[in-house]
Amino acid sequence: MSGETNETPVLQPESFAFTPENLAKAKAHIAKYPPGRQASAVLPLLDLAQRQCGNWLPRAAMDVVAEMLEMAPIRVYEVATFYSMFNLRPVGRHYFQICTTTPCWLRGSDEVVAACRKKLGIEIGETTADGQFTLTEVECLGACVNAPIIQVNDDFYEDLDGPATEALIDELARGEVPPPGSVIKRQGSAPVTGPTTLHGVKLAGDPNAA
Repeated sequence: MSGETNETPVLQPESFAFTPENLAKAKAHIAKYPPGRQASAVLPLLDLAQRQCGNWLPRAAMDVVAEMLEMAPIRVYEVATFYSMFNLRPVGRHYFQICTTTPCWLRGSDEVVAACRKKLGIEIGETTADGQFTLTEVECLGACVNAPIIQVNDDFYEDLDGPATEALIDELARGEVPPPGSVIKRQGSAPVTGPTTLHGVKLAGDPNAA
């Protein structure tokens, strides 16, 4: 796959409106806060708008959020530009956030990045020409014990290496949705060799307990 950089100007839609379903969700979020404090709902409303727009936030959507929350537009822009979860330009259908912070790096994130570059033919910050994949590099994703990790849209794929990363890309390219979590089928964050404690212990609430 050939890549293209994101240096070209972003074509901004002229208008935005929440779908009836998302508008109802937005109003429900706003209702959680007392009068005069509706600005507290800015994060969930921006998230709703981003999901509706295909995982990015055009300015028109931010302006609608600002109007709904009675905020100055610049205040909404400040929030959207501060949090890395918000994308201010279009991204691919499969948005890869690759963690390269120390724990993931020690566990082989360089190999994961190299596999993505090789398989997709793009660099960090680029999107494939078919619009299917975008690569970004992020700081800690908070699942260090199962490093290295890629977050694909809302899902975490853990315990990756080069071949497993390439296999993940192949499955997504075929339109499949691999089950999230550890690719080596590790249970939770148990040691790679398996649990080391509580063997044979029946815990309270265990449906198999006597």
